[in-house]
Amino acid sequence: MSPKKIPLRMCLGCREMRPKRELIRIVRTIDGTVEVDPTGKKSGRGAYFCKNLECLDKSLKEDRLSKALDCSVSKEVVARLKEDVDQI
Repeated sequence: MSPKKIPLRMCLGCREMRPKRELIRIVRTIDGTVEVDPTGKKSGRGAYFCKNLECLDKSLKEDRLSKALDCSVSKEVVARLKEDVDQI
């Protein structure tokens, strides 16, 4: 029996492929809200980044998060995301 494949995702900040479990998922839910998805299983469009604020800042500065989620991310949402990431 072959070993189980580990799903890889790309960090929006540093652009490195990493195992999905090492990354934080940001999701745009069906109703249009943007939030942190600690389970990685919420329904919606997701984007991933490393567990450090530098990668989040870089993805925000270069507008990668908005492009990945296909919606504009407001400053209030960014502040809430940073708080949530600090708690993880």
